[in-house]
This record gives sequence, C-alpha cells and structure tokens, in this order.
Amino acid sequence: MKLIIHGGFFSESATNKEVKQAKQEAMRDIVQLGHQYLQTHSALETVVYTVRLLEDNELFNAGTGSQIQSDGKIRMSAALMDGKSLAFSGVINLEGVQNPIDVAEKLLHLPDRVLSGQGAQDFAYKQGYPYYNPETPQRRSEYEQKLADALRSGTGTVGCVALDADGNIAAATSTGGKGFEIPCRVSDSATVAGNYADSFAGISCTGVGEDIVSGAVAAKIVTRVGDGMSLEAATAKTLAELKPFDGFAGVIGISAKGEVYHLDTHLYMVWAAYDEGVKVFD
Repeated sequence: MKLIIHGGFFSESATNKEVKQAKQEAMRDIVQLGHQYLQTHSALETVVYTVRLLEDNELFNAGTGSQIQSDGKIRMSAALMDGKSLAFSGVINLEGVQNPIDVAEKLLHLPDRVLSGQGAQDFAYKQGYPYYNPETPQRRSEYEQKLADALRSGTGTVGCVALDADGNIAAATSTGGKGFEIPCRVSDSATVAGNYADSFAGISCTGVGEDIVSGAVAAKIVTRVGDGMSLEAATAKTLAELKPFDGFAGVIGISAKGEVYHLDTHLYMVWAAYDEGVKVFD
C-alpha cells in the first residue's frame, strides 16, 4: 500500500524558509493521515479523503485558499479517476463549494460525469453541499496586487495517487487555478491530461495547465507504463516532450508494480510520499 501527494509549484518555497517549513510539515502530516486511511479503505476512497485534506489547508491552491480569477471570483476544478473501473469524473470552474473533490466523487457513478460552471454548482447544492466561500485574506490581497500591477505569478494544484492492498490504483487532483486568469479558463486538472489512472498506473499533474494539456501528460505516461515502460522512464520521456515549448509541469505517480515516482520540469514542486516511510520534498 503506497501513497504520493503533491501541493503544486510554489515559488516562495524556494526563498521563504518559514513558508517552506510550514508546507513540509503540512505535507508530512497529510501523507501520513492518508496512508493510515489507506490501511482500511480503497485507493479510490483514499485519494478523495487525502485531496480533501489538501483542499482544506489554505497553504495550498485548492479548495480553501484558491486563487481568484480576473473578475474577482474563485472558480475551482477537480477530477477523480478509478483505475479499476476506468471511470473518470470531474468539475470545472465550480464556485461556492468547500471541497470540489467531493462533488467529483458524487459524479463518478452517474451517466454524466463531468460538469462545469453553474451546472456543477447546482448539482453540488442539490447533493446537500452548502454554500462556502473559499477566499482567504491572503488570496484577496494577492488579487488586489495583481489587479493593480497586472502581474501574474505562481501556479498550484493538489493531487494524490494511491495503490491499495488489492492492487487497485486511483488518482485525484484539485485546483484553484493560476490566479487572475480570464474568467472560466479551463485547467488540465479536470481532464485526462492532468489526472489519469488505470490498472497499470496512476498520475496527477501540476504546473501550467495549457502545457500539460498540450502534452497529454497524465494519459500518455499511464499508456506508456501499460506498454511496458517503467514509471520513471515513461515520466521522463513524456516530460522531455514538453521541452520544445518550454512546458512547465510536475508529476506524481504510482504503478501497479509499486513504483512511486515524482518528476518536475522546474524546481520546487511540493510533494510527499509514503513508500516504506515518509518522504517529503526538501
């Protein structure tokens, strides 16, 4: 039973020791809680549980603490994929909900499994999820600064991949966007480019969504593992294919063989793994 999580890319982690330490501690705690949960739950249940913990921690750009788009609104996306059934579900540009990953989970067994915008919000409320404002004072301050100087900075997403005792794999990803984007811009997180799993491997991505979609990253890595490549080789080959356009991406993954791997095209992806003990980015 293995678990790996990521908290996106955070440029301030490289220079601010207090922020970096806080994120290391948070990742260490969450990966341990997730691994403990995995002992008595399936991979699918575990990735939802673990991503929910990440969404509820305002250090990360998903759920509470999500970035604000250029029109002043927060719109979040999340996806879930069960490697056993090959079912994929997701929400795109969802507003007013605390945990987008929970709404994605509700959709997993329905005929219509990916919803966006107002339709996703209406569905969430009909399922009993109350209105919730995920904005934090820090995100409001950042937004006002961006509004004033028209600067964009930082990308972030959270994700989890798990391998359970029965050999099943699942992947979940959630994001609050890149901040100050055009309203209703669609990220990679609720697509198979950013979140994909089957019986061979599971992948969750972070970085610039447009680059990840252009490279079909998650689905391509998993397909290559299924074709016989190791997880490391498949990931390296796929991310190398982003170089012609200087693609910005980070990947976490687990294979059915028990390989646990992470790789990024740029430094400072925030990650943690439980693979015979806790490992955290440094």
